Amino acid sequence: MASVTPLFQVALITASSWVFWRGLRRWLTKNPLDNISGPPKASWLAGHFEQLWDVNDGWAFHKGIVNRYGGVIRLGGPLGKRTLYVSDPKALHHMLVKVRLRHRPSSVLLRIVPATQDLYTFEERILATSGEMHRRQRKMLNPVFSIAHMREMVPIFYDVAEKLRDTFSKKTETGPQEIDLTHWMARMALELIGQSGMGYSFDPLTEDAEEHPYCKAVKMYIPITNEMMTSRFYLLPFIHSLNLPPRFLRWLVDVVPWKNLHAIRDIVDVMHNTSVEIVESKKRAIKEGEESILRQVGKGKDIMSILIKANMEANEADRLPDDEVIGQVKHVYPNPDSVSRILHVLCERPDIQEKLRLEIRAAHKEHGERLSYDVISQLPLLDAVCRETLRLYAPVSIVLRETIADAILPFSKPITGIDGSEMTEVLVPKGTIVFPGLMASNRNPDIWGPTADEWMPERWLEGLPESVTGAKVPGIYSHLMTFLGGGRACIGFKFSQLEMKVVLCVLLDKFKFQEPKDKTIYWQMSALVTPTVNGEREPKLPLIVSRAD
Repeated sequence: MASVTPLFQVALITASSWVFWRGLRRWLTKNPLDNISGPPKASWLAGHFEQLWDVNDGWAFHKGIVNRYGGVIRLGGPLGKRTLYVSDPKALHHMLVKVRLRHRPSSVLLRIVPATQDLYTFEERILATSGEMHRRQRKMLNPVFSIAHMREMVPIFYDVAEKLRDTFSKKTETGPQEIDLTHWMARMALELIGQSGMGYSFDPLTEDAEEHPYCKAVKMYIPITNEMMTSRFYLLPFIHSLNLPPRFLRWLVDVVPWKNLHAIRDIVDVMHNTSVEIVESKKRAIKEGEESILRQVGKGKDIMSILIKANMEANEADRLPDDEVIGQVKHVYPNPDSVSRILHVLCERPDIQEKLRLEIRAAHKEHGERLSYDVISQLPLLDAVCRETLRLYAPVSIVLRETIADAILPFSKPITGIDGSEMTEVLVPKGTIVFPGLMASNRNPDIWGPTADEWMPERWLEGLPESVTGAKVPGIYSHLMTFLGGGRACIGFKFSQLEMKVVLCVLLDKFKFQEPKDKTIYWQMSALVTPTVNGEREPKLPLIVSRAD
């Protein structure tokens, strides 16, 4: 290791010089955003980013700045960079929908997290691509997330959800049991995406099952990248900007004495190798014919099988290279906490839990134990509970965008600049990081009324007011920003909806959920919002599970 120390020192000095120059240049340059109000200056190095992602106080910071400064807020970014926090509906619409503004996911993520991954395996996936590559990938993936295909996914979702139901039945044979839902929902979510997305089974969802290496890698990925937050914003963008050869980058990763970087390397290697194995097995099955396809998990109806088959049949202009196909499956990170959040909320509202159970049982009595896509979609209270929970508690706390050209951002109502002038728009310079205010938009009292901060599923049953329907929030789903909007909205939001509803139908029909009296559950802010207990950092959601009458 001593032989690489001088090289590492040179790299560190070079990176530090780059950081100093970038910061000095920003400090000396006048910026149109300087007239936008915002909270007092924070750390020059980190800006307000540490407060935005604070696991304990982040929620209060987000709510506080919106209450005080409104729908367009200037924040401090890394190295003195100006950033914007936007929840104004008109500004959001222009930012996410208007093609001429040419926004893209922020390089803070695309050049850091995926860049870290690409140091080793170099694939691209739809969440980490831009321009023509993104268009080509999205065109290929759109059909597999259609309603027609979702109907065919329902049996796969039931297969997995019923495995979890059977395990919970065994655990509650002797009476109510405290069960950590985070543990089981994470396993179930990965198995759901495994079978329906990859045509691969990772987990039988039994008590004594051995954990698949891919499952271990997925669980470790987010916590470790959270620990690398500082380097993700300062050091890795510089390294990525050098456009160094992949082989050299891999060597550099191997020799640099950095524990977390080596952990990420090992995680991505596991994910890559598993993905290659899955893709190659799918291609072999497709070439061998229908009989071979039917022997695989998913029977050829999983997303990956359909994508590979469509790619093999596509014309040259639209065909994805193998590395891009592998990239679509390699970094799948299922979010298990949407269902967990609903079950936790239903513990706090046992009256709604019981009404929902009765609705589900009535549907089972009329249509059988396995409901079709159309029947599930038409259960009014189930739909209202899902929508309201996703409105109030979006599973992703923060996303970023970065302007790749100067853009004018108009406001739905004027704001007062720091100099006292009235502003109806602002010039956003190229390279500005913009935070779409997901929570702020979903809880905007101008849109959702005085009960915006309350969980009220009945609002969806009574019909939404004109303040909601007329706000023109650019969200792809139910006037909400939960799944974003525009050309980079979450392509799998229907998939996520169906998953939640099937799992809730299976579990609530058989089990009753209650919150333990001796534990305080807190949902902390992180890359994915996660539950914790009594101030501990480890994700955990213990609920009392008993068989429902």
